Amino acid sequence: MSSNPVAETVASLMPRAKAELTELVAFKSVADFDQYPRSESEGAANWIAGALRSEGFQDVALLDTPDGTQSVYGFLPGPEGAKTVLLYAHYDVQPPLDEAAWATPPFELVERDGRWYGRGAADCKGGVVMHLLALRALKANGGVPVHVKVIVEGSEEQGTGGLERYAEEHPELLTADTIVIGDAGNFRAGLPTVTATLRGMTLVRVQVDTLEGNLHSGQFGGAAPDALAALIRVLDSLRAKDGSTTVDGLAGDSSWDGLQYEEQAFREDAKVLDGVELIGSGTVADRVWARPAVTVLGIDCPPVVGATPSVQAGARALVSLRVPPGVDAGEATKLLQAHIEAHTPWGARVSTEQIGQGQAFRADTSSPAYASMAEAMAVAYPGQEMQSAGMGGSIPLCNTLASLYPQTEILLIGLSEPEAQIHAANESVSPDELERLSVAEALFLRNYAAS
Repeated sequence: MSSNPVAETVASLMPRAKAELTELVAFKSVADFDQYPRSESEGAANWIAGALRSEGFQDVALLDTPDGTQSVYGFLPGPEGAKTVLLYAHYDVQPPLDEAAWATPPFELVERDGRWYGRGAADCKGGVVMHLLALRALKANGGVPVHVKVIVEGSEEQGTGGLERYAEEHPELLTADTIVIGDAGNFRAGLPTVTATLRGMTLVRVQVDTLEGNLHSGQFGGAAPDALAALIRVLDSLRAKDGSTTVDGLAGDSSWDGLQYEEQAFREDAKVLDGVELIGSGTVADRVWARPAVTVLGIDCPPVVGATPSVQAGARALVSLRVPPGVDAGEATKLLQAHIEAHTPWGARVSTEQIGQGQAFRADTSSPAYASMAEAMAVAYPGQEMQSAGMGGSIPLCNTLASLYPQTEILLIGLSEPEAQIHAANESVSPDELERLSVAEALFLRNYAAS
């Protein structure tokens, strides 16, 4: 990185950043309180509130949102007449899944092979630290030239919409000239990237029932309708032979005309086993950024160990559907539910329940804020030009903010590049990415203030 005072300050702060991320990762802040204690999330929220107060933020508050979680808010005043920038991150994390698959404990930050491992290290506790680093670097080099609002969400991973509903009820709270969402990531480590689009999502729970109770498979199997088999048929109907998503009435042939995702690079990033084919048609970018994608997240059925020779009376599944920009998530949900009901065989009783939803998002990358970010990234990543890419994941709050504040520019950056393996075992963050993006954010705030 070329030498400049902001970059030098951020470099000097990296040991502190690692210590703080170690403390944050230690909170088991999964916002599913049936799995993890609420006190873990409250501990993370209080840690962030304390960090904001120590940086001079005013009006620091733990906001009780309608889904029963807390978001952290703070305001740092800048010069009179300055623009206002809202910085976003979230402190809740995905559960660690199979802890045995982790090389080191998921809630301990461990340095290994030049990366820092731990649940939330990249998604998105690292984003909290990135914002703090950027602001500290500016304070040490002439001051923060804009008014800064920070909002750190407590339930982004759950998709339960707590902060979205709170923002709708208190629209004045998050008003800003520009919003920086620190929950995306570079297309590849070392390649500065802003995210231009996000897919929306819906979560639907499916219940299939056929019998009053389980039956002996020898005495009744062959004629008694098996609920688990019926559910498997329904789930199979959501994919074509090549693996493409097929929901009746939902278009699946859109294309992506920007930065492309080479198939071999995708295979390596996704760690696809040798000989296993990718699914779907079109380019990889079409499939992961521009088209719908259904995923079966879980099935309730007897585990193999301890299973009995029984015809199952009932079975259920949790189904996720990602939808691209231009598709309304509510309409997609109705189509998914109608498809499931239409494809349930044998007259089995089926019910569907939507338990989460978020709209897709498309940014205006021609806006002045993006020009300021491009200049900043060119300094933080010498010799590299800022790229625009899509992201297959969802950040439901983006569309809420775009609807509430249609004149506000929204930029998406972050630490979730492919090697970070967010949501998977052995999630990690690159300290080099954390350092460079913190520099980029600091320089962006300076550039944007002067624009």
